[in-house]
Amino acid sequence: MGSDIVISTFKIFLTVFLTALIGIEREIRQKDAGLRTHVLVGVGSCLIVLTSFYISDIYKHNPMVDPTRIISNIVTGIGFLCAGAIIRGGKQVVGLTTAATLWIVSGIGMSVGSGDYTAAIMVTSTVMFVLIGMRSVEKKIFEYSRNNH
Repeated sequence: MGSDIVISTFKIFLTVFLTALIGIEREIRQKDAGLRTHVLVGVGSCLIVLTSFYISDIYKHNPMVDPTRIISNIVTGIGFLCAGAIIRGGKQVVGLTTAATLWIVSGIGMSVGSGDYTAAIMVTSTVMFVLIGMRSVEKKIFEYSRNNH
């Protein structure tokens, strides 16, 4: 019992840390979904995974209990949330990157909740590289495209 509390606490704090990194970047860019939203989405997903495993453990002798059924519904709920983050204004669509980051932090929370720390850390690192490191590449492509058309 005591080790379960320590492991769950570690998973929740790791989820907070990883999703906060992405949320801070969104906050710095002054996006509507910032630090708190990203952390809450990640922690909520982690909690649902932990809860589904807990329920599965309680009913481990019942073959009808499948923890993946609860977990799979996270994707549906996050899809709804992400759709709300996307706004169309005239010819421009705004919020796609923020919606994508919300979707990703949900996956990070699920990954940490299931115990796949390596994947969660690697994905967080990749997302940070894409959000920060690829901005200059994106600007160069935009400038090239604008100057050659």
